[in-house]
Amino acid sequence: MSATARLPRKRFYRARAHSNPLSDSHFPVPICPSDVDFASHYPQFSGNPMVRFADVGCGFGGLLVALSPLFPDTLIIGMELRDKVTEYVKDRIHGLRPTNPGHYNNISVVRTNSMKYIPNYFHKAQLSKMFFLFPDPHFKEKNHRRRVISPHLLDEYAYVMQLGGILYTVTDVDELGDWMKSCLQNHPLFEPVGEDEITTDPVVKLLTSATEEGQKVARNGGQTFMAIYRRVASKED
Repeated sequence: MSATARLPRKRFYRARAHSNPLSDSHFPVPICPSDVDFASHYPQFSGNPMVRFADVGCGFGGLLVALSPLFPDTLIIGMELRDKVTEYVKDRIHGLRPTNPGHYNNISVVRTNSMKYIPNYFHKAQLSKMFFLFPDPHFKEKNHRRRVISPHLLDEYAYVMQLGGILYTVTDVDELGDWMKSCLQNHPLFEPVGEDEITTDPVVKLLTSATEEGQKVARNGGQTFMAIYRRVASKED
């Protein structure tokens, strides 16, 4: 069987473009990070494997696959609410591993609602990178509370991020870009990453090229708006 034949096809994993993050979904949720069996996600890593990167709303897993060879010793998890999309990513990873021996063992995916359960998966100061790529803009003002970047959710993200950790956001919606940047700019535990550092960060170019949504924007000649911020200590610390 060829490598291509082993990989799943998206047409067999039909799903809505977005899901309502405030609705109740039926899937197991760990009580605390110690209850998460990450060893089953990364069988090639011995001991108690510790995830360091989280791609929130990972979609079809393009960023996970792109990050894997850049950080082969770093465990990366994708978090996705839609069940069919999660199933696709899981099958994609399982298809890549046997056809690329020794590669893609450091990435996995879990179906969950990141807006509700981030602290259930990660310990305090565990993550060094978090990604929020092309999230649902929820255009109507009454639905802004559904946005994955908001002041109160940044409190939770700050809790699970290491000091110095980087939070990446990108969107093709100008208004949402301003919203995410404003939320981060006004949060006391985040500060913008300097342009010099952004230009040398190998991850940055993947934000617009690795995902299906980013590729679609590029094909259509659209603009993207990034906000990249570092987790910093509280001024009270």
